[in-house]
Amino acid sequence: MKITPVSEHVGAEVSEIDIRRLTDGDTATLLQAWGQHGVLFFRDQELTPDDHITFAERFAPIDVNKFFQPVETHPQIAQVLKEPDQLGNIGGGWHTDHSYDQIPAKGSILLAREVPPEGGDTRFLSVAAAYDALSDGLKATLETLSAHHTNVHIFGAGSKHMDKADNRLQNPENVGSAIHPVVIKHPTTGQKLLYVNLAFTTRLISADGHEWTEEESRPLIDYLLGHTAEGGFDYQFSWDEGSLAMWDNRSTWHWALNDYQGHRRLMHRITIAGEALSAAAS
Repeated sequence: MKITPVSEHVGAEVSEIDIRRLTDGDTATLLQAWGQHGVLFFRDQELTPDDHITFAERFAPIDVNKFFQPVETHPQIAQVLKEPDQLGNIGGGWHTDHSYDQIPAKGSILLAREVPPEGGDTRFLSVAAAYDALSDGLKATLETLSAHHTNVHIFGAGSKHMDKADNRLQNPENVGSAIHPVVIKHPTTGQKLLYVNLAFTTRLISADGHEWTEEESRPLIDYLLGHTAEGGFDYQFSWDEGSLAMWDNRSTWHWALNDYQGHRRLMHRITIAGEALSAAAS
């Protein structure tokens, strides 16, 4: 097995490996690399759906997504699909998965089944690097704050995203929300992570529990989002059929680019369960 970093802040490519034949030692090595790099990329993996599930379960139990249409024969696997006649894609815009859950998912493992002839890349970035680049004064303030995360405006009944999903999304009654520290500590590496995102973070909460309004919260949240998105902490990955990426939902953001109109793109995603988040200052 060879592990090669692909950028300064995020991502490493794992080569000379067939993930259908991992040993426990291989799994331990991948876990360490995953914590260090945030995203691991694999190419030329010939996986059945059962292989995909077996690989994911090496790292944590599967956290079945409530909103994506599942693969009919394997409900643990979600379809991330865009047909040639569909204009909108799933995951277009910087976000991290499941931050609206009380215990957010550890990560996701995405396998390319069908890709367009060009386009359809995914961008990833490091929220650890984004936090590190803030001033000490702002870091100290952020470590006293929490944030409200919700998915109602994305997956709720009547939302523009649900209306445009063309049956790719389901179960709008399962929406929910959660409150998490703005700066969390990674459960295994101990890194401090900036835990807000464009898709699901709506307002801030003071250390004494007093909630800010969305209008009051917006300037600071927007500053943090812009700092993170535009700070050069990212890497863009190009897919081939058989490519696989596993990303840590706590330490990274991702963005599926929607630049392949008229072509089909089918990905299979497994999300795996995480652990309760703790504040970096705790």
